[in-house]
This record gives sequence, C-alpha cells and structure tokens, in this order.
Amino acid sequence: MAEMIERVLERSLGKTVLIKVRGGKTLRGTLEGFDQHVNLVLKDTENVSDNMNSEHIGTIVLRGDNVIMISPPPEE
Repeated sequence: MAEMIERVLERSLGKTVLIKVRGGKTLRGTLEGFDQHVNLVLKDTENVSDNMNSEHIGTIVLRGDNVIMISPPPEE
C-alpha cells in the first residue's frame, strides 16, 4: 500500500492535486514535496471548499494525519 501511495505522489510532483482534509476543507495546489508520513508541501494553494468562492492560501505544509483524500492529476 505504501509503495502505491509513494508512486502516485511521485508522479504528481509539480502538478496540481486536490486534497480533502479533516474538518471538511478541500484544497487545491501544486504538490512540491512529501515524506513517508504523507506530510505534503503545496504551493499556490487555494481553499475550494465553497464552490462559489475560492480563498488563496499560498504555500502550506499539511500534516499527513490530517489528509483524508488525495486526488492526483489525470494521467497523460
């Protein structure tokens, strides 16, 4: 399982991903890095939880234990 997650994240580096986190927020940003605990670094991040409005956040570090779902970009 861990190998599959690592492969998906490696292929997503430098690309836009959609992340759902605890508390119901959905974030969209460019994946800049990750570690074995699925801690993520995202740049140009936006909170897209509200379909009508998005809030620009910038560069953030997400702790892996707060991540519920990662949606990688479509394969080319």
